Amino acid sequence: MTNFESFILSYLVNAIWQVPLLFAAGWVAARALRKLGAQAEHGVWVVALLLQTILPACSTIPWETMRAFFWTIVPQGDGAPHVSVVMGPGTAWSELQLRPWLLAVTAIAYIALTAWFAARFTWRLRKIHTLRRDSTAVKLSGDATRFWAKCSQAFGITDASAARSSHVFGPVTIGVTNKQILIPSRMISSLSEKGMQAAIAHEFAHMRRNDFLKNLIYELLALPITFHPVFWITRERVMESREMVCDQMAARIGERHQYARSLLRLASLLVEGMSTRTPHAIGIFDATTFERRVMRLTEKQNPISIRRRLLATTACALVGLGVCASALALSVHIDALAAGDEAHHGAPNNPVNVRSDIIAGNIVSKTNPVYPPDAKRASIQGKVELVAVIGKTGDVERLKVASGPKQLQQSALDAVRQWKYKPFLLNGEPVDVKTTINVTYTLAPPKK
Repeated sequence: MTNFESFILSYLVNAIWQVPLLFAAGWVAARALRKLGAQAEHGVWVVALLLQTILPACSTIPWETMRAFFWTIVPQGDGAPHVSVVMGPGTAWSELQLRPWLLAVTAIAYIALTAWFAARFTWRLRKIHTLRRDSTAVKLSGDATRFWAKCSQAFGITDASAARSSHVFGPVTIGVTNKQILIPSRMISSLSEKGMQAAIAHEFAHMRRNDFLKNLIYELLALPITFHPVFWITRERVMESREMVCDQMAARIGERHQYARSLLRLASLLVEGMSTRTPHAIGIFDATTFERRVMRLTEKQNPISIRRRLLATTACALVGLGVCASALALSVHIDALAAGDEAHHGAPNNPVNVRSDIIAGNIVSKTNPVYPPDAKRASIQGKVELVAVIGKTGDVERLKVASGPKQLQQSALDAVRQWKYKPFLLNGEPVDVKTTINVTYTLAPPKK
C-alpha cells in the first residue's frame, strides 16, 4: 500500500474515535464556561471543530517522529541507552494491518465521498453568486434608514448594502469584501419596524464578526471530516453559539427584552412556509434553536470575577491539552498486511508470508543492535521497522527499512543482517519467508 493510502486510512480510522472524544471534551468545557457568556461557549465549540479536522491528520504522523520533534531538541545528558527487538509490528493498538484489497476499497469510497462533499461545497458557492446576481436593491423606510446608519456606526461597517431575494427564507449576509444583507421578499411587507431593526442589527453583528468568511474557512477545512455524524453535531453547536453571540451584540443597540420579542416574531415568520433549512449562505443563518437564545437574552446577567474567568479557562485548556495528548498517544496507524494469519504459498521465487510470532521461534542466533553514539548525543530515539526476507538456508537475504528515524536505521540493519534462523519448512520443504522486525531505541531520563 502506498504512503498516500496509508495516510488516508490512518486519518479515517483515527477520526472515527477522536471526533466523539473531542465533542465530549467540548461539551464539558462549554458547560463549564457557560456562565462566562456566549462568546466563551462559542470559542470552545470553534476550537473543538478545528481540532476535529486537524487532530486526526496529526495522528497519522508516526509517534516517534512527533516525539523526536518535541522532545529531542534538548539533549538528555548521559542517560543509559536501551535497544529492544520485537518480531512483528509490536503493539497491536498502534498499528493495524489489514488486507490490501479491503484498504483499497475503503480508501476509494472515502475519497469519492469527500469529493462529493467538495462538489457540493463548490455548488453552494456558485449558488451564492446566483443569489447576489438575482437580488434587487431595497429602499428602506425613513426609520429603517436611520437605524441602518446607527448600526453602521456602532459596528464600524460602512460598505454594506441591503437587497431583496425570493430565494432565501430568512435574512442572510453574504460577501467577504462587498457585504450584502439579503431579505426575503415576502418578509419585507410583513415584518414590523422593530422586527426589521432586529434583523438588521443581527446581520450587522454577523458582518462585524466576519462570520461569512469564517464559515467558508470552517467548511473548507471540514471537508475531509464531513462524513462523521458527530461532526455535524459539533457544527450545529458552533452555529447555535454563534447566533447567541450575534444576539448579544445586536441587543446592545437597543433594549434586550424588546430585541428578544422581535426575535420571536422573526422566528415565527421564518418558520412559515420553510420546510427545509436554507443552504444558500453556507450556514450563516442556520441556527433555529430560538428558545435558548431568547432565554440567554432575558436572563439576568451576573458579573463574573476575573479570577473565576481565569480559573475556568485554565482548567478547560488543561483538559483540552490532556485530551489532545491522549488522542495522539493512542493514535492508530494503518498499513497493509505484511504477514497472514496462516502461511500460504507465494508465486514462484516469491517469499511466503508467515505470521511474525511464528518465525520468531526459528531464531538460532542474533546480534543485538548498538545504539549509535551520535544518535545518543542528539537524544534521538524511536522505532525502526524492518521488512526481512529469510532464505531457505535461514540467512537474512533481503532487508529494507519501512520506517524509523534515519540516524538509527543503519544500526538496525547492520545487526539484523547477521541473524540466523532455522529453515522454515512448508510441506516438508524449506521456503523463503517474509516477516517484520521492529528495533526500538530508547534513552533513560537524565539523572537529577
